[in-house]
Amino acid sequence: MLAQAAKMENLKPLVIDLFADLDTRHYAEDFRQVPSLAKADITSAIDYFIERYAVTHVIYGSGFESYPESLFYLDSRLIILGNTPETFLSLQNKPFFFAELAKSAIPYPAVAFHAPDFVDDWLVKPMQGQGGAGIKRYRPCDRLESFIYWQQYQHGTPHSVLFLADGDKAQVIGFNRQWLIDLGQDREFIFSGVINSSDLSNTQKRLVSDWLNKLVPAFRLKGLNSLDFILTDEHLSVLEINARPSASMQLYNDDLLIRHITACIAGLSSEDIAPIVRNGPRYTAYQIVYAIRDVIIPDRFDWPDGCMDLPDTGVICRAGQPICSIIAHQNDSEHVQAQLLSLQQFIITKLERF
Repeated sequence: MLAQAAKMENLKPLVIDLFADLDTRHYAEDFRQVPSLAKADITSAIDYFIERYAVTHVIYGSGFESYPESLFYLDSRLIILGNTPETFLSLQNKPFFFAELAKSAIPYPAVAFHAPDFVDDWLVKPMQGQGGAGIKRYRPCDRLESFIYWQQYQHGTPHSVLFLADGDKAQVIGFNRQWLIDLGQDREFIFSGVINSSDLSNTQKRLVSDWLNKLVPAFRLKGLNSLDFILTDEHLSVLEINARPSASMQLYNDDLLIRHITACIAGLSSEDIAPIVRNGPRYTAYQIVYAIRDVIIPDRFDWPDGCMDLPDTGVICRAGQPICSIIAHQNDSEHVQAQLLSLQQFIITKLERF
């Protein structure tokens, strides 16, 4: 996603990535594949790019939640265009994060940092998680990992708001509705897809915008970020902040990567905070296609239009793992989701023939 956005802005993306999928290689000027984002695994790749290309700046994406030491290492070698490691860590510090929400009178589902007395409708969540991984329903008999907290389960519809920030001010890019997938084996709340459409009222959108005006200076947020929240009846509750460019940036045709860089370096002007007027298809949706059972990507597999994050020939996608991502554009929100469903079924059926 980031490599494609950079290429479209006539930049030369140099990529460090775990998967080095086909389209990443296509868009990247050069890339290095690493086994993990641990400091020991990324050091040589960073050295390579600094020595060969004299690169001075870096933009990071998802995956650093479990490797904060790597962000500090990045910060010691390059200029980060995005949130500082300190800001990133403060959002992973859940007692501090929810205390800040309470201080700003921003609602959130009840949380606990010791096992609650009542087990009904409570979830166990990792302190440092992403994409719903590690979230499961709380059962006292389960063996629990360390670095977890408990949050009361909320029935409702998950939403997000994509926004730009400069450490002081915020600009809303768009409100989105998300959906999850149940992959079994305590993987009931995995992120599946997002659409740039929501059933929020204008009053609710103004409320969320007011939250951003409090949270951006409180955490010194910079660049592209997304705030996840849930709508239960008419009530909104904050879940978390993703302090880096999120998948929802693909739903908008704006030059968001350049806006991200500009916001980090020069800040947001009063003109930047004005609403964005867009042309073209009104609705865009993005979805991850997960394997129903183990599949091997066959030789010369013909991926249909709308597929991204394409695995190489011979890659084994285990049941419950992502196969690829898909994106669709329509003038109607129901049609765009129907198109995603059709495309997903086509891919799975075609792969299973092999």
